[in-house]
Formats: sequence, C-alpha cells, structure tokens
Amino acid sequence: MDFYYMPGGGGCRTVIMVAKALGLELNKKLLNTMEGEQLKPEFVKLNPQHTIPTLVDNGFSIWESRAIAVYLVEKYGKDEYLLPKDPKKRAVVNQRLYFDMGTLYESFAKYYYPIFRTGKPGSDEDLKGIENAFGFLDTFLEGQEYVAGDQLTVADIAILSTVSTFEVSEFDFSKYSNVSRWYDNAKKVTPGWDENWEGLMAMKAGQVESIAPSDMDLYYLPLVGACRSVLMVGKALGLEFNKKIINTLEGEQMNPDFIKINPQHSIPTLVDNGFTIWESRAILVYLVEKYGKDDALYPKDIQKQAVINQRLYFDMALMYPTLANYYYKALTSGQFGSEEDYKKVQETFAFLNTFLEGQDYVAGDQYTVADIAILANVSNFDVMGFDISKYPNVARWYDHVKKITPGWEENWAGALDVKKKVEEKRNAAK
Repeated sequence: MDFYYMPGGGGCRTVIMVAKALGLELNKKLLNTMEGEQLKPEFVKLNPQHTIPTLVDNGFSIWESRAIAVYLVEKYGKDEYLLPKDPKKRAVVNQRLYFDMGTLYESFAKYYYPIFRTGKPGSDEDLKGIENAFGFLDTFLEGQEYVAGDQLTVADIAILSTVSTFEVSEFDFSKYSNVSRWYDNAKKVTPGWDENWEGLMAMKAGQVESIAPSDMDLYYLPLVGACRSVLMVGKALGLEFNKKIINTLEGEQMNPDFIKINPQHSIPTLVDNGFTIWESRAILVYLVEKYGKDDALYPKDIQKQAVINQRLYFDMALMYPTLANYYYKALTSGQFGSEEDYKKVQETFAFLNTFLEGQDYVAGDQYTVADIAILANVSNFDVMGFDISKYPNVARWYDHVKKITPGWEENWAGALDVKKKVEEKRNAAK
C-alpha cells in the first residue's frame, strides 16, 4: 500500500492517523510538491490531478484525503469503528467531512495561504470566515463528545488534523468552549496524534515569513554534507539561494575568481548582498540570526547557545573527520580506511548516543541548527551502510529529525550521489 504524501499536509496527516487507528502499515513515499515532484510523469499516471495524499492499494489508486479515509475504514475496518453503517449516522459523518473541506479548511487556506505568496495573511473578512467556521463547529459539538455524534469517526480525525493546523498557526480558539473540550479529548483518543504533531512541526518550520529573493549566492556542491546542511536551514527559514555549483572534485574551487571571494577556497560559501562568509556552521548561525522569524533554531539563551556550539564543534571535529578518514578515503584510493579509522567512527557515534540519552534533540529539548548540521553527516554514514541501529538513541533521533527537517529529500539525494561516487571509485580500484 503506497502512500504519496508530505508530513506537513493536513490531508496527509488525516490518512496517517486513520491508518494508525486501523493498524495499517503505509509504504510512505515523500512527494515534495514545493519542488514540483507531483508533476513527474510517473506520478501523473497514478493521479492525473497530481495531488497529495494519494494512495495506491494493490493497483487501485485513490486521492483526496477524506475519500481515502473512508475507503480504508470500509475495506480494512472492523465492525462500525470510525464509520457507522446506519444511513442517518453516516450522513452526518459525510456532512462533517464536507464541512471540513468546504468551510473549515477553506477558511484556513483563505487567511493563511497568502503568507506564502505575499508574506502577509488574508483580509479581516477572511479572518471572520475562520471565526464563523469555528462558530459552526462549536454548535455541532453542543451536548456531544464527538463531531458527528456519540462515537469517534473519520470526521473527528479529519477535523482534528485541520484544527491542529489552526493551533500551530496560532489561531486562538479557546473562546469556542465546545471545540476546546472536544480538541483536548480528541488528541488523547486518536491513534497517530504524535505523528500528526510532528508533521505540523515540519510545516511550521517551513511557514516562516518568506524572504524576498535577494542577492544571496550559495557556492556549493550537492555531494557535500556541509552544503546540504545550509540548504536545509535555508529551507526552514523560507530562504531562496542563487545556487552556484563549485565542483571541488574537478578543482573548480581553485579558480582565481572564486579565490577572490573565499581565499580559503572552500565550500559552502555564502555571499549575501556583498557580505561573504564560509564554513557551514558559521553560515547556519548567521542565517538564523539574520533571517529567522524567532530564535527557535539558535536560542538567545547563553547556556543553550553554548551547548549548541559544542555540538557544532563536535560535528566538525569528530563527526565529519571520521566520515572522511574512513569512507571518503575511497574517493582518492578506491579503498575504505583502516580498522583504526573505523573504530573512530564507532567512538564518535557512541559519544553522540550519550549526548542523546534522555533527550529528543542533540542539544537538549529543542530542535536547533545543531540537529540539522549533524543530520547531514549522519545521513552520509547511513547511505554508506554504517549500522546506526547499534546506537539506539541516535537511531531514535535520526528517524524523528528526518521527518521534521525541511529539505530532507534534497539532502538524501545528495547523500545518494556521494554513495554513487564512492562505489564508482571502489569498483574502478578492483
């Protein structure tokens, strides 16, 4: 059962929660609509409307999240769980699903979507549309526990996905007492809520105010993990780079024109309206401090900064060198490094595993630039076949941050290119 989705999509999150409730495993296939991947011919063959979510179940293709949710319950559900068979009860469920699509979510789109185009939300009239929609929902919930009656249904899950999107967008619906009461309960009883929230965090990271295109040149190579960490932070901040490839494998960094920009002739190098900075971790902090809507990725608290900085230095001083000394040695010699080099890799992952003991992120309880920098390098180890599962805290963290980091797919594509180059060199040396 292939599921084409993006973690932040409200409809995608609805299907994930319904599948979780039914005990179904989805073969998740990320489709980055921000990069136009939905227009690839192979996907258009599956869904000529080229929208997500799209489900392909043993050759049967269906899209539109609410249609998918009902299909899954009818085919795989037991008894009347999530969808009653009584025509009147089912009619109410369907009405709520149409309300979710045509009124509630539509009001979100009208008010919040303009932010992606103009940097500003919709009009006061659009905001009133949201208030009216919540007023209707509050009325539906008067004297009942669920949106379509006395049991949890697919309508609750679809509307939960939408209402949680409003919450993460900071719409205050506390004055709608019935909605607030229902929402507090629905979060507790709906399977898959945690993954829904993770998707929202990914969406929020990409929802910061867009920066108008500027004269921001990024000299980079997709193969290089440090370059990919800059791309992911840029994605999280809503920045557009004028990307300029410098093929260090061909010595292009030694071109006189580039040395004038960066006398150390290294990548990534950023030129932001005449200001030049290199070393990826310095670039990450600069971008957040200059363009971040808040300090979430690099908090102003001095102690938190100190831990983040320590992790960034750890990434540079241990994480990357062990990668280069063991795996990247094949790019020049055609052979991996020595057993001693491999032990250094293992020691480095043991340190990282210790850092992550009892915490969700590498620098504490908050997702930061340190997670993104280290994610870029850990993905390189992953693609080279290093067994991360032996380090349970790292494996848990890695599975989580892949889902919430904007630009992950582009990072993974770059990591796969590294693997290809290494394999070509190793095969040639045989």
